[in-house]
Amino acid sequence: MILGKKVRLRDKKLADVRHDYAWQSDVELSRLDAVAPLKMSFAQYLADYLLELRCPCSSRRLLAIESLEGKHIGNCTYYGIDEARGEAELGIMIGDRDYWDNGYGSDAVATLVGYNFRQTKIKRIYLKTLEDNHRAQKCFRKCRFVPYGHRARDGYRFLLMEVRREQWPARQKEKGAASPAKREG
Repeated sequence: MILGKKVRLRDKKLADVRHDYAWQSDVELSRLDAVAPLKMSFAQYLADYLLELRCPCSSRRLLAIESLEGKHIGNCTYYGIDEARGEAELGIMIGDRDYWDNGYGSDAVATLVGYNFRQTKIKRIYLKTLEDNHRAQKCFRKCRFVPYGHRARDGYRFLLMEVRREQWPARQKEKGAASPAKREG
């Protein structure tokens, strides 16, 4: 478990499946993630979910985001892990709308980035966000990601952002924020 100021990041578990299915089937959340909403049955989704839990991919780590009270409110991941280049891509979704615009997303991002820079050899974390997703961009800028380009893909326009290890401690100090604590559980 990785502890932030407002959230805990933990490994995914079977109890998350209903939330994840609902969030990935949601039209608005899918649009914000630049993907089509799920069309598969819950039974098929559950079978795929169980396989992922049993045989996780080594090039990504899927984590649930919980409020400090233990409510599953979203998910985050780092994926496309390239150990030779020291890079990984970050993704996040706060699926529970009651937790939007209250700092939970930025705490989850800062907690995950801080953990990666302290506990892994990753030197650069990057992401893409829709150019018109200003809420996400505000979150990422708050976490000290900086734009470095644009990309068009599958009819979507993305803003590319990154943060580098050598900038992280200085940037965290600039913010006046302490590094999130790590607690294994």
